[in-house]
Formats: sequence, structure tokens, C-alpha cells
Amino acid sequence: MKRLDTRCGPGQLRELAAGGMILLSGPVLAFRDRAHRRMAEMLKRGDRLPFDLSGAAVFYAAPTPAPPGRVCGSVGPTTAMRMDPFTPPLVGAGVRIFIGKGPRSPRVSRLLAESGAVYLAAAGGVAALGGCRVERCGAAGWEDLGAEAVYSMVLRDYPVFVALDTRGGNIFGKGASVESPEPC
Repeated sequence: MKRLDTRCGPGQLRELAAGGMILLSGPVLAFRDRAHRRMAEMLKRGDRLPFDLSGAAVFYAAPTPAPPGRVCGSVGPTTAMRMDPFTPPLVGAGVRIFIGKGPRSPRVSRLLAESGAVYLAAAGGVAALGGCRVERCGAAGWEDLGAEAVYSMVLRDYPVFVALDTRGGNIFGKGASVESPEPC
């Protein structure tokens, strides 16, 4: 199992292969549908965002409130395909890593491969465990969206699979395989 920092360079992303398991660490911007839609609309108009997407990792998630002694509550992925209509402007703004659950459309799969970006799939249904992999969490913008605001998070060894690699490999396509994770 490989470890990957979200601040890695393009060369490290090219080394990833669909089906590989990764322990992901580093800063991510976490948001869901409403923030994604707002971001895409602003980018389309040429407006400046309140955060930098150049080289960013985006996690389609929204943390729940933090229980005592923790930086956040549960953090699990949401379905990425819902974000597909809004993905091209984010790729154009420099996002290199997308994290969510489920497959992406063929259009987005091609776009990510052509741009050197990757899509990492996180397991659904284990959000409580995911919250344990967050070292820092705070609002990064658009608090008016409530639970769907943009959050700045720092992950530590968050388990994900390489779902779409830079060469067009796709774990959701025919013939794809996934490594078995090591036991905890």
C-alpha cells in the first residue's frame, strides 16, 4: 500500500495505477453539491474564489460537528457523479486530486486523464472511521451554505483507492481489479 501526500507533484500522480490502495495525507478542500455549483458558476464568470484551487485536492464530503476531544465528527465521501457537470471548471482552475465515491462519467474520466488529474474513491458507510483520519478541520468559505460550506481539512492516512488514473485506467471499467487492503 502506498502513501501519498496531497501536495505531491504531477510525476507522483502519473505513477498511480487504477486499483491501487493509497493512504492519503495532507490538505484538502471538502465540499458538496451546493458549494461545487457556486464554485463552477464563479469560475465560469471569471470571479475570484476565496480559496486557491491550483494544485488542490478536493474531497466531496461535509464533516459533521465535532464531538468533545475531536477536530470533527464523521467524514465520508458523497457520490462524485453528481459533481460531474461542475468538474471541468475545477480542473481548469488546477485541481489535481478529486476524492469521492462511485464512478464518474466517461466525459469526466477522459478530462481527468487528459489533464493529469486523478480520482480517488473512498469507501462509503465508514464516515465515523473517516473522521478519525482528520487532523485539522475548519471553515474555508461560504458558511452561508451551512453543512455544505467549504471546509479546509488536513487528512492523515485516509484510505482511498485509485479509481481513475492519469492513463485512463478505471476501476469501474471492464477488467479492472482492486488490491486487497491490509488488515488494521
